[in-house]
Amino acid sequence: DAYDNCITVCNMENVDPLGIHTGESIVVAPSQTLSNKEYNMLRTTAINVIKHFGIIGECNIQYALNPNTEEYYIIEVNARLSRSSALASKATGYPLAYVAAKLALGIRLPDIHNSVTGKTTACFEPSLDYCVVKIQIGSSMKSVGEVMAIGRKFEEAFQKALRMVDENINGFDPYVKTPNDEELEKPTDKRMFVLAASIKAGYTIDRLYELTKIDRWFLHKMKNIIDYYVVLENTDHTKLSHDVLLRAKRIGFSDKQIAAAVKSSELAVRIQRQESNIRP
Repeated sequence: DAYDNCITVCNMENVDPLGIHTGESIVVAPSQTLSNKEYNMLRTTAINVIKHFGIIGECNIQYALNPNTEEYYIIEVNARLSRSSALASKATGYPLAYVAAKLALGIRLPDIHNSVTGKTTACFEPSLDYCVVKIQIGSSMKSVGEVMAIGRKFEEAFQKALRMVDENINGFDPYVKTPNDEELEKPTDKRMFVLAASIKAGYTIDRLYELTKIDRWFLHKMKNIIDYYVVLENTDHTKLSHDVLLRAKRIGFSDKQIAAAVKSSELAVRIQRQESNIRP
């Protein structure tokens, strides 16, 4: 604001490495692979940059960070409401546009009412106990919008988002595409399914990292999903226990997806799930 109060509302991270436009990348909020030191370094820099520019209102800053050396570059600073701002606002529930308009009128941050809690001021930093995943619809700068999914874990939000992008897809499905090194290197909207097929085919995390440059943390989470696919495929649909269903739900499997893996019907799985009292 005009009185030098400054807060960071949301931090986000692209799953894809540098070189892929944010609008085309899968985005995760809050960032998952930053160490505490890296996070605070980037946060402090962001506040210093914004104060130096004398920005009043809302601003977002994008970095490229080398995960091995802590070396970073500022890629862009947007002193406006951008696509990232819209996502940050939805992900945190913090009304960025509303607050930015008030700040432009010269009102102090601590004087603005916090619409999330209804009690405190707008001068607070939201902390999320959930994970948000954004995936674009369509690729190669012809995106016709994007979807956002919320889950307790990355795996859950990721699978939910994939299902929203294409209703014919059951989630992180290893049978949509076939493993192919060339397709892993080229970032397209189908790369995630090539990745799923490659994990199922036994590619190691290190090899996948070399090909895709997607952080190992995300690759491990994706492997969790595929590993559980294999567990479900080896489970008799008459012996679906409470624990098996609960874990499947926690990492984002839909009833239809579980049914396909255990060779049962969606309705049968739903009835079993409700009998086990597993609900969102």
